[in-house]
Amino acid sequence: MKSVETYRKICLKQQTELRRIMMDSKQFDKAIQLFLRQHALLHSAKMVDAESWSFEDEVLNDMADELIRRMQGAEHSIAWLIWHIARCEDITMNLLVADSPQILHRDHWLKQMKIVVRDTGNAMDKADVANFSKAIDIEALRAYRSAVGCRTREIVRELSPAQLKRKVEPSRIQRVMAEGAVAKAARGIADYWSKRNIAGLLLMPATRHNLVHLNEALKIKHSIK
Repeated sequence: MKSVETYRKICLKQQTELRRIMMDSKQFDKAIQLFLRQHALLHSAKMVDAESWSFEDEVLNDMADELIRRMQGAEHSIAWLIWHIARCEDITMNLLVADSPQILHRDHWLKQMKIVVRDTGNAMDKADVANFSKAIDIEALRAYRSAVGCRTREIVRELSPAQLKRKVEPSRIQRVMAEGAVAKAARGIADYWSKRNIAGLLLMPATRHNLVHLNEALKIKHSIK
């Protein structure tokens, strides 16, 4: 059985290789398959109906909900981190890449998670994060993130080499803001996405962003157990 550190190194190595080949049209198929492998490692194994190692499962599966909600002196809770990466992936993959509705608005996810917040959470202060973490339904949060991940995989499998090089259309950024997916006070994150092409969004946030914040979640877990 490999250690967590070994799997983290595998993820980092995959990310480096993905960055190297993503824009090479001759290696398009290889890049997509590598994306899907790394993406699966960063979501629950249930998302792909597998028994393989999962970074999300490593962090969450043996944690009580109370611990997932806990701030423990940090800027974020693990619950907030899982929400944040799920929202960023949902917004970018659906609104910016596929020009399709957000998963958040399907199947009444806000109601299931028992929250009203719909943005990425970037403008929240510590009190906001604490209140949000107390309110959200953890099981529904994880189910929402899996639904987001499944949709991402559908989108990525339909991409062509030429699409990877396409820049984000300004009208889609406007839609992000109009739908309240990014708070006005956090407009900078939408501006960052506006400068990316589709390949860039697959790297950040759909893989690297998830990896960064799951690392943060693991550190929080170790600090409170």
